[in-house]
Amino acid sequence: MSQRRPSSSAGDRLTQVKDLLTGDKTATAIPFDPESTKFPLRKDVPTVPGAPPGAAWVWGPDDNLGRLNLLTPTRVAAAAKEIKTGEMVPLNLPLTVPEVPAFHRKAFKHTIEPLLPGKAYDDLYELNTQSGTQWDGFRHVGLSFSHLPTGTFYNNTHGEDIDGPKANHKISVHHLAEHGIAGRGILLDYRSYANKKGIHYDSFDHYTISYDELCNCGKDQGIDIRPQSQGGDIQVGDILFIRSGFVESYYQRPREERNRLAAREHKIGKEDGQRWAGVKQEEKMLDWLHDCYFAAVGGDAPAFEAWPTHEEYFLHEYLLALWGVPIGEMLDLEKLTRKCREHNRWTFFISSAPANVPGGVSTHANATAFF
Repeated sequence: MSQRRPSSSAGDRLTQVKDLLTGDKTATAIPFDPESTKFPLRKDVPTVPGAPPGAAWVWGPDDNLGRLNLLTPTRVAAAAKEIKTGEMVPLNLPLTVPEVPAFHRKAFKHTIEPLLPGKAYDDLYELNTQSGTQWDGFRHVGLSFSHLPTGTFYNNTHGEDIDGPKANHKISVHHLAEHGIAGRGILLDYRSYANKKGIHYDSFDHYTISYDELCNCGKDQGIDIRPQSQGGDIQVGDILFIRSGFVESYYQRPREERNRLAAREHKIGKEDGQRWAGVKQEEKMLDWLHDCYFAAVGGDAPAFEAWPTHEEYFLHEYLLALWGVPIGEMLDLEKLTRKCREHNRWTFFISSAPANVPGGVSTHANATAFF
């Protein structure tokens, strides 16, 4: 893990002088101002008293939004300028897809409830929010598996805050719903890049997409994936999408095969039968995901990160518990990819309406991209 540098009043004064000269507004003191234009690198984030190493709980002790704080009115208004043609691209798989969810989760169940048969009907939905297109909320994963097994969730939340007699609404998904998710989306189409370069892999098996490969993918699309503060194209508050090819492969495979693979044995560890392509667990990736200050990240894969991890940590722990970054999984990026290629642009406006469920863990994405 990157080591942090202690902050100093002299350093803060120097930063203030630089800001006066450049017009920037640098976040230095906790709580960070979401309207800041520059934020510290992962190794330089101020230490939060009582927080585990690596925690970026920088928005205050009562924060429930994490990096969604970056979706300020100023940034959302700027992102809305991405809308040129008015075309809409939904990013949601049918609630019935996957037919057999990964990680042995319950499948979606839909029941028609007749009120007056032939004249009026209701219907009933029963679903695990992790079974299809989703945002992982901050209650989904805590620091329970890595070299920091504190059992702590984002912003010093614990299991007793989520379940049991002391349960409350701390970091509940309804906070995301009340704030909203909208901003500039950016798509990295790794699957098409890999095909172009002769890189063959099975999205239904363990395969790691490294930071270096994402850099090359970005260059192929005309995108410098470094943060804007380092001369790249990623803006603070962007919402990242990575297409690994899971949805494409899902529809290409015979029904029996894809259902069999989804039902493979699940256990924590390198020998997990659940095996999926995704983003690589590595220091370069951690630095990039942190230092770009994405408001949220997502992809079409069942876990976003490569599964199972071959390291002593999961990216989920960093993104959700340490940084407060929602993770989108099993988003349908197929039409989005075609539309981006059609317009030769890889940024767009994205809007998502999380479910307003007080105490909720995660939510169906209800996401739409606008061009």
